[in-house]
Amino acid sequence: MKESVLMTEEQLITQAVNALIEKLGILEATRFFALKSDSKLDSVKWHQEWQAQLDKEAFFDEVFK
Repeated sequence: MKESVLMTEEQLITQAVNALIEKLGILEATRFFALKSDSKLDSVKWHQEWQAQLDKEAFFDEVFK
């Protein structure tokens, strides 16, 4: 069995960007990177809202069963 070696994050990003540019062209790849998802909340905002409604006692009881 062949051992796999993970790429560095920089290598992964570079290869992914190059693949998008190769398949989509520079203009469409740039548009893709600029896309925003209106249906998803910002993760920090989502986390703050989740924490605000959290029953901490019940949460800790569940986590530390």
